[in-house]
Amino acid sequence: MARIAGINIPNEKRIEASLPYIYGIGLPLAKKILKATGVDANKRTKDLTESELNKLREYIEKTGFKVEGQLRQQILLNIKRLKEIGSYRGTRHIRGLPVRGQRTKTNSRTRRGNVRKTAGSGRKAANEKT
Repeated sequence: MARIAGINIPNEKRIEASLPYIYGIGLPLAKKILKATGVDANKRTKDLTESELNKLREYIEKTGFKVEGQLRQQILLNIKRLKEIGSYRGTRHIRGLPVRGQRTKTNSRTRRGNVRKTAGSGRKAANEKT
């Protein structure tokens, strides 16, 4: 397996589809990287030569793209800053609620965990004693 930015990228896929396995690189950026390095986008990862892999590694490192650990750390620091200054978005992160303005009366199951807070869910049957 080819290793770029500390990630093993799949061998059987085209290099254009393999690069987005690296956190911080999407399909548009992958195309841009391949165009800049002159690597054929239709080649399979296993068919790349060592020099082509080195070109890709060097380009990703030298152009200053934040990928993997660096990017994850920056995102965590941004969220920490929001929490510390007490912004609305920071308090939403603290409470584990949707941050970007989504409704919470319904449809926030993913963010809250599957918490069901409806009136009928905790009821006992009518014929049971209380």
